[in-house]
Amino acid sequence: MIVPAHHRFTFEDYLRVEEDSVIRHEFLDGRIWAMAGGTPEHARICANVIALLNLALGARRCSVFTTDLRIRVRATGLATYPDASVICGHVELDPTDPKRHTALNPKLLVEVLSPSTEDYDRGEKLEHYQQIESLEEVMLVHHSEHKIVVWRRTGGRWTSTEHTDGTFLLAIGCELSVPAVYRDPMA
Repeated sequence: MIVPAHHRFTFEDYLRVEEDSVIRHEFLDGRIWAMAGGTPEHARICANVIALLNLALGARRCSVFTTDLRIRVRATGLATYPDASVICGHVELDPTDPKRHTALNPKLLVEVLSPSTEDYDRGEKLEHYQQIESLEEVMLVHHSEHKIVVWRRTGGRWTSTEHTDGTFLLAIGCELSVPAVYRDPMA
């Protein structure tokens, strides 16, 4: 039996798929796949993180972006939509994206882990993120327990710190509270 080879898409093909789609897709190595939708809990945690970052940034020249902003890893080609991102200064847009909807220079990326993507987010995707030159931190927020793991680049080396209670300081100068990230006004 002959198994057909998988079609390899270009980044331009991917952008055309994204333009006509109501769902978001990820792109890597010529492959395009749909990203899973989130649960109400996932959406609430994302909203909390974005609100807290906005408040904590104050007058700094940094902007918080929702999952609507596509991020591309130049070194590996990954194009994806993190749950939140922070860019300080100007937004550097990918010149290969004619619609100019893809940013290249985040300082902080946030992923709220879900059962279906947790292994990928903590493994392969994190490795891709760590190739972004401007990136200082990746914040992985667990969905089922009050646990936030922050990966920080210091002197070219990545180290992680786990936070389960209290507050912690991000490299961009924001202090976040673990209980506030998980706050549920309906509970």
